Amino acid sequence: MRIAVAGANGRMGRMLIEAVLKSSDLQLAVALDHTGADSIGLDAGAFLGQTTGVVITDDLDQLRQADCLIDFTRPAGTLNHLQACITHQCKLVIGTTGFSEAEKQQIAAAAEQTAIVFAPNMSVGVNVALRLIEMAAKLMNQGFDAEVFEAHHRHKVDAPSGTALAMGEAVAKAWDVELNEVADWTRHGETGAREDGRIGFSVVRGGDIIGDHTVFFCGEGERIEITHRSSNRSTYAQGSLRAVRFLAQKDTGLYSMQDVLDA
Repeated sequence: MRIAVAGANGRMGRMLIEAVLKSSDLQLAVALDHTGADSIGLDAGAFLGQTTGVVITDDLDQLRQADCLIDFTRPAGTLNHLQACITHQCKLVIGTTGFSEAEKQQIAAAAEQTAIVFAPNMSVGVNVALRLIEMAAKLMNQGFDAEVFEAHHRHKVDAPSGTALAMGEAVAKAWDVELNEVADWTRHGETGAREDGRIGFSVVRGGDIIGDHTVFFCGEGERIEITHRSSNRSTYAQGSLRAVRFLAQKDTGLYSMQDVLDA
């Protein structure tokens, strides 16, 4: 498959480019960056000391040369790329987070015209953890308090992280409730005793933390912690390539990483 990478000069974009170049079954075809970026006109492999022949561009019409775009940028950029993918019949793997509900509906509507894998975290390990969290929540739906903790680097702009929200959603699904109805997003001042059935969130931003997530199930005299820690962004890149390969046989539809794992 011919692959396009958005945000080609960013941390994740570079990791994706390196992963595609190292793969035996995928070809780097397009590298995108935003208009005015210093990287425009550079070879996509320059940071590796390689010449790929793929020049970083802001021309979305170049997506006509790609079978699938991998996008870990920002919501506004991803939605802009989404329309170009529809125009050029390019499939899409979306790892961007921070979408509003209305923006998520735009992605769902676009999936009627092209195939999309949309997940808050492309790591295989995180998606296994999500299954374990839902299983644990079903078994601990009484007598246990659920708390979601996450920590990321100082440059992350949204909070809680998309992965933390997905973990909260997994607990809420198991408890047959809507997350927004039971979530405690912040605590400050005289909060009173903890209410039963609530799902709390805690956020750390600092340094170069790639991503730590823990769901606590706290009961009387015991607790269970389900934790995933990322030590390298390559886990997101490899999961993204797995998602790309999953889409090879899909024409339309909106899929999650759980669908990818089950394939």
